[in-house]
Amino acid sequence: MLHEITAGTALTARLFEALRLASQDPPGVSRASYGAGEAAAHALARAEAQALGLECHADPAGNLFMTLPGADRGLPATFIGSHLDAVPHAGNFDGAAGVVMGLAACASLRAHGTTLPRDLTVMAVRAEEMCWFPAFYLGSRAAFGLIPAQLPDEVRRSDSGRTLAEHMAEQGLDPDFLRLGQTSLHPARLHCFIEPHIEQGPQLAAAGIPVAVVTGIRGSLRHPRCLARGRWGHAGAEPRANRADAVLAAADLATALEAFWLAEEAAGRDLVLTLGEFHTPAAMHGPTKIPGELRFSLDIRSEDRAVLDAAAALLATRAQSIAEQRGVSLDYGAGMRVEPLRMAPWLRAALNAGAATARVPVLEMASGAGHDALIFGQQGVDCAMLFIRNTGGSHNPDEAMEPADFNAALAVLLAALPAICAA
Repeated sequence: MLHEITAGTALTARLFEALRLASQDPPGVSRASYGAGEAAAHALARAEAQALGLECHADPAGNLFMTLPGADRGLPATFIGSHLDAVPHAGNFDGAAGVVMGLAACASLRAHGTTLPRDLTVMAVRAEEMCWFPAFYLGSRAAFGLIPAQLPDEVRRSDSGRTLAEHMAEQGLDPDFLRLGQTSLHPARLHCFIEPHIEQGPQLAAAGIPVAVVTGIRGSLRHPRCLARGRWGHAGAEPRANRADAVLAAADLATALEAFWLAEEAAGRDLVLTLGEFHTPAAMHGPTKIPGELRFSLDIRSEDRAVLDAAAALLATRAQSIAEQRGVSLDYGAGMRVEPLRMAPWLRAALNAGAATARVPVLEMASGAGHDALIFGQQGVDCAMLFIRNTGGSHNPDEAMEPADFNAALAVLLAALPAICAA
């Protein structure tokens, strides 16, 4: 099947190089949300789409839609896409791979004279990277009318200090579209959403496999400002039974959480867990003092809601037992929970069948990072994701996606699309 992607390979190489040149910011690239780099990327994608004869339009939030007409234009469209913004000094492929793959698929279908049963729309989403504005998934949420009315005038971009509304207006876009909760996407008009993306971890590289079919996007339970509060004391004078050691209390919690992680993993359930920012206050700590206070963060992720529920229950019970046993209170502070999204089983099956047809080995794995597909799925749209092997990590200039791996993922997608669009 790899010979069938030939028509898309020239577009792929040309567009990735054009994106790199348009947003160079050594040692990597920077494409600020609602900034010059993202705007240049959207212009390049539109130019390629127009050269293919695709129907192009952008909504007032700047999301770009590029459509290859299908046989029955009245049917809900199949969507492929991702975002084109990038964190500062990033690699060139995070997000962009999804848009480029959608356009490469259209090029291959055009070259072979293939008309799909329904429209195929490639979507370049605005403003997915939260580092620029302190609000998540701005472009996809805007398309579904999910942005709070006050947000465009409240959030400010990290580099400029100017509001989202100001940056949108500067680019000829309409912040009132967000303020009024208007929509450009309606779930009933979307057959499904497929988001190709580089893998942002090491699993594909470790397995020696070029492509993964994603099983789900992990939900999260996050507590960014946790506090263990005990009692300060003299390191030499206080006996063990008299101490209220905040560090040992937090270590008890860490041990319990790791035991929980190991048990869930042994049972075949998905979970990753991180304790971070683990520190005593510099103004108070010292090598001869029993620590009376420790601050830390918690990040717990799973694609299984029941696992997140169990983790939340564990946090509550351990806080109580640690308070009783050590005289140390655990205050997790304000938390944020994001529910997981399972990829649609029928789409996963179609992509696995496409991989078999294309003779491309694939891994099945969860996505630890969030993606625009999460917003689509929350609106009731069936979603799927393909991961492409990337050996250099993500959100850094060392991203390393090989053309052969991208082409393998494209072959999987092309082999699966006829069945997906016919479903």
